[in-house]
Amino acid sequence: MGKIIAIANQKGGVGKTTTAVNLAASLGVLEKKVLLIDADPQANATSGLGIDVETVENGTYQLLEHTVPALELVVKTESPNLDIIPAHIDLVAIEIELVDKDQREYMMSEAVQPLKDVYDYIIIDCAPSLGLLTLNALTASNSVLIPIQCEYFALEGLGKLLNTIKSIQKIHNDQLDIEGLLLTMYDSRLRLSNQVVEEVNKHFKALTFKTIIQRNVRLSEAPSYGESIINYDASSKGSENYLSLANELIQKNASN
Repeated sequence: MGKIIAIANQKGGVGKTTTAVNLAASLGVLEKKVLLIDADPQANATSGLGIDVETVENGTYQLLEHTVPALELVVKTESPNLDIIPAHIDLVAIEIELVDKDQREYMMSEAVQPLKDVYDYIIIDCAPSLGLLTLNALTASNSVLIPIQCEYFALEGLGKLLNTIKSIQKIHNDQLDIEGLLLTMYDSRLRLSNQVVEEVNKHFKALTFKTIIQRNVRLSEAPSYGESIINYDASSKGSENYLSLANELIQKNASN
């Protein structure tokens, strides 16, 4: 039975999509069967894996609308053992369209059930908001991984997200765990980066991944080539960091 992990933080620019794409690709390289669900209307995870967003006819929108069976929405990627359910800009409309539906928070949870027997890990790249799309992703997930950038205001909004997770646990999904906090965009030369690492570890040490994602030019370049960092530059620091994160995640789940 596959584990579903949402990558979520309502703050934009914290490395959510970078983490979703590269963690998924790293798990694939480590011989896990992985599905990435792009649940962000910006569709950056889709284009980041080399899929032309304009050509996407069916994807996460149809998954949430239950108009196409989940298995028929899966697209193979160039990355080993990694498939994707892509997104398109039409996903913007889903929040409005789901509002009047019964059980609107459970549309994704219901739709992904047949996929859990096919994959070891299902990674959901969430939109930078706490709207209905993200609520659906968290209700469908076993756990949530929260990227936090090593910059000023890093912890701003984290309390709100943790409160949202608590209320989802209470009302919609009592199985939802926090997979961990992931420190991203770390630059060892900056005092601020080191202060953020200290601060996060002081308050959330037990929840924080040991792996830290460092600032890396190759990591920033990879999406413009439609490739994960593993495919783009396997010897880069970014590739090393995400493989380390994938190994940490696998070990953590093996011991649970």
